[in-house]
Amino acid sequence: MLVDSHCHINLIDQPASQTIEEAHQSGVGHMLCVSVDMESFPEIYKIAQKNEDISISVGIHPNSSETKEPTIDQLIDSGSLPEVVGIGETGLDYFRSEGDLSWQKDRFISHITAAKICKKPLIIHTRQAKEDTLRILKEEGADEVGGVLHCFTEDWDTAKKGIDLGFYISFSGIITFPSARDLQQVAAKIPANRLLIETDSPYLAPVPYRGKTNTPAYVQYVAKHIAELRKTSLSCIEDITTENFFSLFTHAAKH
Repeated sequence: MLVDSHCHINLIDQPASQTIEEAHQSGVGHMLCVSVDMESFPEIYKIAQKNEDISISVGIHPNSSETKEPTIDQLIDSGSLPEVVGIGETGLDYFRSEGDLSWQKDRFISHITAAKICKKPLIIHTRQAKEDTLRILKEEGADEVGGVLHCFTEDWDTAKKGIDLGFYISFSGIITFPSARDLQQVAAKIPANRLLIETDSPYLAPVPYRGKTNTPAYVQYVAKHIAELRKTSLSCIEDITTENFFSLFTHAAKH
């Protein structure tokens, strides 16, 4: 089966039940619905409670403008729920945010602290901030729990440093874009035991659906393209990435 290691089912403009059924019909057996703010966490929690093949995370996207920043204790309380398998998405984004970004770094550190206490892996978003992201992960001891650099778009050196910190590397539909040649070379080099796939739906739909609403059902196109890049079979990529997902997210229920 396929696993979509990062999606936002609650943000897709159709009933969650329809999205999940379409994914099942496309061979997707498990999905991780990732939190981007605390306001929508109850919604994704309900989705996970109704569906055993949906795991969730808790966290606040680096660019999310929360009216009230959650405390570490609040992150820990939600992070301790059995349906929650990871902390995030969290990290740094210097592309969308400008000015003094100390608040973003503080938020990031709070998530790392919560992850270490909950003993659950981190889901990392980084954009135009790779040096600070890696530095903070190292300084704050994030290697204690590991995690994933999601929707990876950086170079091989960044991937290698992330792997050295105990992190997995996840590729989205961007890998299917003809312009993503440098990224495709990175995907071909990632050690098999550190490779994950995702949709980041409803964003970044892969070819042949580029520009349309993305859904977890389309993770198959990411898998197919990576299989071609790595000169292996689709079933091999399915097996590797599924095994890797459950090795990282040990609290996810495997069916």
